[in-house]
Amino acid sequence: MGKPHGPAELLPGTLDLLVLKALAVERMHGYGIAQHLRRASDDVLQVGESSLYPALQRLLLRGWVKAAWGASENNRRARYYELTAAGRKQLAVEREEFDRVVVAIHKVLTAT
Repeated sequence: MGKPHGPAELLPGTLDLLVLKALAVERMHGYGIAQHLRRASDDVLQVGESSLYPALQRLLLRGWVKAAWGASENNRRARYYELTAAGRKQLAVEREEFDRVVVAIHKVLTAT
C-alpha cells in the first residue's frame, strides 16, 4: 500500500528556489509566500513557518531578497519581502541547477 496523498516534503535546497520564484512574481509577506506556494502547487506544497522564515533569513543574509515593514491586506503590520537584482540572477542559477538534477533523476528512474 502506498502513502496517502497529502502535503509533500520538499527536497533539501528547493525551498530557497521556490521562495525566489514566488518573489519574482511580486513582493509578498511570509504568509503570502506560503499561500502562493500552496496554491501554485495545487495544495501539494505546504510550507510551515518553521521552514519558511529561516529560508527568508538565509535569503536576506545573502542579499537575494530585501525586506520592509508595511500593512497587510487586513491592515496588520507585516514584513514584505522583495527580490533583489542579485536574487534574480541567483534564481536563474538555481533554476538551471534544479533542472539539471531533475533530468539526472529522470535518467536514473528510466534506466534499464
